[in-house]
Amino acid sequence: MPRTQIFILDCTMNVLYNLGIYLLKCGAKAASLRNDKIHKMVEGQSRTFGLLSAKMQPCGHGTTTVWIHAASLGEFEQGRPLIEMIKRNHPDWRIVLTFFSPSGYEVRKDYRSADAVCYLPFDTPANARRFLDLVSPQVAIFVKYEFWGNYLQQLSRRNIPTYIISSIFRPGQIFFRPWGGMFRRMLDCFTRIYVQDEPSRHLLASIGVHDVTVAGDTRFDRVTDILASCKPFPVVERFAASSPFTMIIGSSWQPDEEIVIPYFNSHPGMKLIIAPHEFDETRLKSIIGRISRPTVLYSKATEADVASADCLIIDCFGILSSCYRYATAAYIGGGFGAGIHNLNEAAVYGIPVIFGPRHEKFKEAHDLIECGGGFSITGNDDFNKLADRLTADPQFLAASGKAAGNYIKQHLGATRRIYDEIFQ
Repeated sequence: MPRTQIFILDCTMNVLYNLGIYLLKCGAKAASLRNDKIHKMVEGQSRTFGLLSAKMQPCGHGTTTVWIHAASLGEFEQGRPLIEMIKRNHPDWRIVLTFFSPSGYEVRKDYRSADAVCYLPFDTPANARRFLDLVSPQVAIFVKYEFWGNYLQQLSRRNIPTYIISSIFRPGQIFFRPWGGMFRRMLDCFTRIYVQDEPSRHLLASIGVHDVTVAGDTRFDRVTDILASCKPFPVVERFAASSPFTMIIGSSWQPDEEIVIPYFNSHPGMKLIIAPHEFDETRLKSIIGRISRPTVLYSKATEADVASADCLIIDCFGILSSCYRYATAAYIGGGFGAGIHNLNEAAVYGIPVIFGPRHEKFKEAHDLIECGGGFSITGNDDFNKLADRLTADPQFLAASGKAAGNYIKQHLGATRRIYDEIFQ
C-alpha cells in the first residue's frame, strides 16, 4: 500500500479510536450517576492531575521515575513483585502507580512502595500529553493487559522505553484479526513485550512482532512471597483446627455459592470458609440465608465464637491470600461469570483447587488440570462427586495438593528475569 494511503488510513483509524474513547468517557459519566463503582472512577480521574502536580515536585538531577500501570487489583498483584524489586534495589527512584479500575485503586491507594498512586485518565490525546508532562517517566511498564493508543503513541514519540510484562496472547484477540491493524500498531510502541508462554511469542511473530521475551508469569513469585511472609490469623486458625476437612471459597459469586453451600449443608463433617468477592449487607444476608448451619462473620468473630461455628464468612479485604493456608481444599470463584480469580494464591499452599468452566483464558487453569492439581466443574453434580472423593480418599487429596504446590515452585523466577533485562 502506498505511503499516502497508509497515512490516510492511520488518520481515519485514529479518529475512530478517539471517538470511541470519547463515547466511553461520556458513557462512564452517565453511568456514574447510578453506579457507585463507576462514580469512584470518574471522581478519581478528575483528581489525578492535581495529585500529580502536588506529588511530582522536581527532584535532583538524575532522579529516575518509573511509571507502572495496572488495570485492576489482579494486574497490580502481578506487577507488585517487580515494583518491590525496583524499590529494594533503587530506593531513591520514584514509582508512579496508576489504575483504571476502582477495585485496584480503592484497595491500594496507600501502597507504600509507590510515591504516587492515582487513576489513569481516559486515553485522550490531551490527557496522554498532560499526564506524561507531569510524570516525566524514564521507563513505562504496563502489566498484562491495557493497550491505550494515545498513551503508547506519546511514549513512543518521546523515546521513553516502554514494556508490558506477564502478558498473554490468544488467537481470538483483535491483534490477530484482519481488521486489527490499529491495535497491531500499538504493539510496535513497546520496546519489549514479556509474555508468559511460547504460544504467545509465536502468535506475535506471526504478525511481525519480534521484540518479545518468554519470561513467565510474575504471579508465581508474588504468591510465593505471600506464603513466606503471611501473618497468622488466630480466629481463622481456631475455626479450621477442629475439622478434618475445611474448604474455602475464594472470591465467590452467587453461582459459586449455589454449588458449594448445598453440599456443605448436608455434610456435617466439613467446615466452610466463604470469602465473597463483594460483601455489602445485601450480599451477606443472601449468603447467610442459604446456610443452614451455625455461621459467623469474621469482622464480629472471637476465637470462642468460631469454636462452635461451621461456616466463617470473611467480610473484609486483605486476608484471603493468607487464609488459604488453613484450608484443605479451595474453590476459586468467578468460573461461572467473567472468569476465575487467582488460582495461584491457593495452589501455593499445596492444596487442590476447584473452579468453574469459564477458564479458557487462564493458562494456569489448564496447567493445573493437566498436572492433577486443579479441577474444573460444570455444576452441582460435578462438584458433589469431586468433593466426595476429596473427603473420602486421603491419598487422592494429598496427591492433588502436592501437584498444585509443585506447579507453583516450577514456575518461579519471572520477576528476576524481567528486572535484569530492563534495568541491568
